[in-house]
This record gives sequence, C-alpha cells and structure tokens, in this order.
Amino acid sequence: MEPVYGTVITAARLLWLAEGLDFKVSGVEHVPDSGPGVVAFNHTGYLDFTYAGIPAFLKGKRYVRFMAKKEVFDNKVSGPIMRALKHIPVDRANGAASYQQAVEYLKRGELVGVYPEATISRSFELKAFKSGAARMALEADAPIIPTVIWGAQRVWTKGHPRSLGRHNFKIAIGVSEPLEPTGDADALTAKLHKVMSEKLLELQDAYGEHPKGEFWVPARLGGSAPTLDEANRLDAEEQAARAARRAAAPSDGTASDGTGTGFGEV
Repeated sequence: MEPVYGTVITAARLLWLAEGLDFKVSGVEHVPDSGPGVVAFNHTGYLDFTYAGIPAFLKGKRYVRFMAKKEVFDNKVSGPIMRALKHIPVDRANGAASYQQAVEYLKRGELVGVYPEATISRSFELKAFKSGAARMALEADAPIIPTVIWGAQRVWTKGHPRSLGRHNFKIAIGVSEPLEPTGDADALTAKLHKVMSEKLLELQDAYGEHPKGEFWVPARLGGSAPTLDEANRLDAEEQAARAARRAAAPSDGTASDGTGTGFGEV
C-alpha cells in the first residue's frame, strides 16, 4: 500500500458516497494480476480519471499511473500530490520525454493510464484515437487494457455546470479483454478503437434509460449532445482560438489558457 495513493482513494470513496454514485463495474478479471499494462480509457468528463482506476484497485489493489500535463505538476497544491502518486508529467513542448518515462514505467511492471482521444469528447462518442497507447505497448511489450466509462459526463463535463451534489448517478465501467502488443501501431490503434466502441455500446445498452433531449445523452440516442462531426468542428474552433490567444500573449512562458482536464496523450 502506498500511503498517499491510499489516502487519495479513501477521500475519493467518501466523496462518491456523499454523491450517492452507483458504480457498475464489469470485466475486472481482465486486469492483469501483475505486470505491465497500458490502460486505455475513453474521455467524457473532467472527473472520469478519478473513476478510471477502480477496476485495477479492485483487482489486487493495483494503481494506475496517469499521464497528465506538466502544468498540473507545476501547481503548488496538485503538484506534490501528483508526484507522490507517481503520475507522469507531459510537457507538450517535449512529448518524447514523457512518452519514454511511460515506457520505462511499463517495463518496471506498472499500469499506465492513457486517453487515446487526448481530450474530452463533447459528443460522448469515441473520437479518433492517437497512436501513443499502441506505440508504448509495442515498445514495452505490454498488453493494452481497453476500459470504457459511461455516465461520468453527468457529474461534470465540458460546457456544462458541475453536479457534485447527491444525485445518485449511475456510472458504468467496463474492461475488455487485453489486446496483445502485436502488429504495427496503426493497426493496433484501429483494433483498440473497435473494441472500445463495442464496449461503449454494450455499457449504454445495459445502462438504463437515456432521456430524450438530455445534455449527457448522445445525439444517436436522442440526446442534445452534438454529433461527432459537430463536436469535431467545435474542438477545431476552440483550438484555433486557443492558438490565437497564445500568439497574442506575452512570451514569458507564463501564459496559459487553463482549458482541458490535464490528462491526455502524447
């Protein structure tokens, strides 16, 4: 047991209890008892990373080391916690270093958490995947553990207020059978996307009612969330605006747009 990680988990469980969150976790048996694994998650909300490690913890109290942007580590409050939890800082200006650190963690037998979508999916459908998860799995000879979360967007997601009170939301987490690190990165990434898409549909089918018009329900299921194409357009507009702000900001290295969750891909 790692004291800091254990304390953080206890605090999170108390918060979830206060919120009345109802977790439905399946596929825990697919998490390796020991040894490395690239744990690939979908990304629908700001807090889904706090739920993402539940299957690993249930499987022999294993911990997941998440990749997170360097700014989170630079913060006076979150930085010491992130370092104590042995998460991996991602410097957007030097992504190769964080990638290599993740590979080294895997070679030491750790579980490394990665979001192949890199950013929150506004549509709550799976966005296109980056290849980092596949590349590090191949380099470290570690399996990829596809993990899908459904319902986290109801608590807090992009463009909507937080719902941190007692709402008794159900959150489903499903783990698929590990993917062996074979073939090339593009093919493995495509396979990962397919497996996670299938798991997402499975969790949605078992979830219960998806009320028409609700913000957290995908357009495909009658909700008011944007379609994947619409969400991609919104993301592109946001990225362009962010780039314009950076270009206009003083070049002293202190400017930050403050957007994003802090967790992502290299």
